Amino acid sequence: MLNEIGVSSIEELFSDIPEHLRLSKPLKLPPSSTEWELSSNVEKILNKNRTYPEYPCFLGGGIAPHYVPAAVDAITSRSEFYTAYTPYQPEISQGMLQTLFEYQSLICDITGMDAANCSMYDWASALGEAARMAVRVKRKRNIVVSASCGPERLDVLQIYCKPLSIEIKVADFDWQTGESSTEKILDLFDDNTAAVYIENPNFFGVIETQGASLAEEIHSRDALMIVGIDPISLGVLKSPGDYGADIVVGDGQSIGLHMNFGGPTIGVFAARGDLSFLREMPGRIIGLTSTQENGQRGFSMILQTREQHIRREGATSNICTNQSLLAVSVAAYLSLIGGEGLRKIGAKILSNSHLAAEQIASLDEVKSPLFTGAFFKEFVVEVLGKKEKQRTTTDLHLRLGLRGIHAAYPLGQYFKGLKDSALFCVTEIHKREEIEQLVLALSSELRD
Repeated sequence: MLNEIGVSSIEELFSDIPEHLRLSKPLKLPPSSTEWELSSNVEKILNKNRTYPEYPCFLGGGIAPHYVPAAVDAITSRSEFYTAYTPYQPEISQGMLQTLFEYQSLICDITGMDAANCSMYDWASALGEAARMAVRVKRKRNIVVSASCGPERLDVLQIYCKPLSIEIKVADFDWQTGESSTEKILDLFDDNTAAVYIENPNFFGVIETQGASLAEEIHSRDALMIVGIDPISLGVLKSPGDYGADIVVGDGQSIGLHMNFGGPTIGVFAARGDLSFLREMPGRIIGLTSTQENGQRGFSMILQTREQHIRREGATSNICTNQSLLAVSVAAYLSLIGGEGLRKIGAKILSNSHLAAEQIASLDEVKSPLFTGAFFKEFVVEVLGKKEKQRTTTDLHLRLGLRGIHAAYPLGQYFKGLKDSALFCVTEIHKREEIEQLVLALSSELRD
């Protein structure tokens, strides 16, 4: 092989790698083993994992436990879905193309938008793409973001925008209600603002009530409104399209995807149906058409001149694929539960999360919820008491883990004013006895 590629030795092959980056001693590898020995060792390592429901999970700020009907897994395990990748040839990909079209239609239905792509990688990448799309549409160079959005998503947004010299301005939120502050958002506005981004519910689980009035102000200043959503909330909350959103992003994990130790998830992306929007939307869009002969219905990828595999550096986005299998899962989930099912699940989440917040509030030395704004699924708890006796919320999270409870996402790592607070998450599948187990564990930790 070395002769074929024109080098005389392994050392010459790796000569471009700086000396200080090379390993100068042998790797500490265990002795060789049989397949059975290796399999047994891996099993021992895997058995150290503790998963839901073995460990009840109330951890906010990310992946959450939701019920996935068995039919969803049965559908996605079919070989035509499980192995499908890129439907470049529509004549042999009609099944997958139809499914992705139905996914787009369902996303439009729940978000109140006119058009959706057939998914992004995750919420963060969808947000980054939405900001860049807004800049292209409005030909302006800064984005105003509410500080109540997910901090890790904000980090990704900064990474997406920095190479293009797009400025991200962060507006502080209302520390009493937990909602975004319209006043502080508009204070950062100028003639070069392309869009404003808020989340509803926001990172603290607080429901934004000023969406319509904020959208009106943004539009009057010739900018776009980008809204981040948890799709499972749309059974009980207004669709973003109903209060003036121009672009909607989010994560579809809550509507048909298992936690899977943190992913993969699926990025939701939808927008108004203006032609200027469609031409600038990232990712893949599946369209419905008819054949020239006999008028038979057919599906195909459309507007592909926006994509990297067509235009290379002139593309609207570096993303030229999508989460096809996960889109199938979401489409199957939404089709199975329907609109009424989504409403009932949302109502159950509201009921369970408020029950948990109320029971935690009965404990000494806590404020639950911290913010006065209405909330959905997630809520912030502040740990009070004498500072010299108080453990950090990071300690609280770890010690609850020792009691078999995965809960209390520490907020101080991202929000200085919330160093004594933690984020909790309660969904439709949490039983009353699990909530009581959480409260009992919290009580013991706060008392010790």
